[in-house]
Amino acid sequence: MTSGVGARPLRLAAIVLNYRTPALVLDCLASLVPELDPARDAAVVVDNASGDESAEAIRRCAAESSWKTVRVVESPRNGGFAAGNNVGIRSVSAQAYLLLNSDTLVRPGAIARLFETLEADPAVGIVSPRLEWPDETPQVSCFRLHNPTSELIYAAGTGLIRRLLERWDVPLPISDSPFEPAWTSFAAVMIRAAVLDQVGLLDEGFFMYYEDEDYCRRTRRAGWRISHEPRARVVHLRGGTSPVKALSAARKRRPRYYYASRSRCFRKAYGPAGLFAANLFYSVGRAIAWSRELVGDKLPHAAERELLDVWRG
Repeated sequence: MTSGVGARPLRLAAIVLNYRTPALVLDCLASLVPELDPARDAAVVVDNASGDESAEAIRRCAAESSWKTVRVVESPRNGGFAAGNNVGIRSVSAQAYLLLNSDTLVRPGAIARLFETLEADPAVGIVSPRLEWPDETPQVSCFRLHNPTSELIYAAGTGLIRRLLERWDVPLPISDSPFEPAWTSFAAVMIRAAVLDQVGLLDEGFFMYYEDEDYCRRTRRAGWRISHEPRARVVHLRGGTSPVKALSAARKRRPRYYYASRSRCFRKAYGPAGLFAANLFYSVGRAIAWSRELVGDKLPHAAERELLDVWRG
């Protein structure tokens, strides 16, 4: 069930997660609140058991700023991205839900564009905006499904292999026109309430990462379409809510939950044999990369101890 408090559903409920990032949340709200209709919309900040003064600071600032659309919900535990968003969704009844990372800034008109996309086509269940840097440089945010071959491409990190196997590579090219990806980043995404009623809430077995791909897969299997609307734009300050991207860039070891989510995604999509194939293909790709690194023909790109972590899941 997606219906929460209130007899009449709102038009839109924007869900913003906080885990010890109150400054980011407040910046996000400052960009979000002017785009909301106080009579029809709400912004729900879910504090994911931060264990500090985050929730009170956000609540106090919202009151001082007269943000009447903002409410703060405190989760009793930090169950991760999916669980936190589910807390927010359960707390309010709306026709659509906008999930926003705390490290996002909503450009003017973005929410209206996304909602118009849902209204224009009843078959569209999920719509995402263009994610971009503050200087308006677009980010890759739409993708093909992960598959065993894509693990070979990623692990090898070799241009020739990527070109030969391009149809299985996960990132999709940036487009200036609307299109339908297999899945889209949930850093900023609008989901129709009817999808949540039919498909269910996000899978809380994912602590963080891969839950967006899993939910898009479930949504498409249920017969809904996924749309990307690049004319709706949201700034994404990548890495503000998780250390994974910074660790990856520095080739440091990623958290265990990243690989647990990866394994869960492959297992749900392809079964145990598919997960084994993905790990095997990753290992082959890593051997290719390692051989090139050994002769000095390639800079290392894998995270520390990644081969072990891939198999441990």
